[in-house]
Amino acid sequence: MSLLKCENVTLGYEGKEIVSNISFELNKGDYLCIVGENGSGKSTLMKGILGLIKPYNGKIEIQSGGVGYLPQQTILQKDFPVSVNEVILSGCLVKHRFNPFYTAGDRKAADEAAKKLELYDLKKKCYQELSGGQQQRVLLARALCAAGELLILDEPAAGLDPIITNELYDIIDNLNKNDDITVIMVSHDIKAAIKYASHIMHIGVSSCFFGTKEQYLTTESGKSFLGGDTNG
Repeated sequence: MSLLKCENVTLGYEGKEIVSNISFELNKGDYLCIVGENGSGKSTLMKGILGLIKPYNGKIEIQSGGVGYLPQQTILQKDFPVSVNEVILSGCLVKHRFNPFYTAGDRKAADEAAKKLELYDLKKKCYQELSGGQQQRVLLARALCAAGELLILDEPAAGLDPIITNELYDIIDNLNKNDDITVIMVSHDIKAAIKYASHIMHIGVSSCFFGTKEQYLTTESGKSFLGGDTNG
């Protein structure tokens, strides 16, 4: 059984179609990178998968106990006046929206997420005092607390320096391979997509490709985006 299935999905806003007739399936443990030109509809598709907008046509089915979401960082997120532990714990509220209190299980999950992302010793530290890379790891830990089997990431390395970016990509890769977390990541970093992803979705203005990384490397879109370098 697939973890996520989109069948002939058309999405948009105020009656205007942004992406049309999108169909694909992901199984547990897959790692999908969504790439494409600016304005092609990558973020619109993400919002559809998250249930933030409803399809005009088609259907989206998710067989998962929860979805963790890491959006692009905003000034507000960077200025959380709370502790690292409080930010991570807040991800648990997604699983019990009508109960504002944390359970022992929530606190255990937050501790486990903090340890996986090497944040446990920073639990009591103020989020504002962290470096950009540390802040992004905290937000990833929060998303991990919300995730059942599916983690959705929107440009997670935006604004980070190359060393921190590579560290973050390695962490995400470990979550995918070692914890069997299915990953969907929107990225402009096609080199990282080719290195880490098992599947690629390339959304163009007039067409959409979905397939394995190996299949993508043989397409004109793949060759064009990689500038002719298809060695990964």
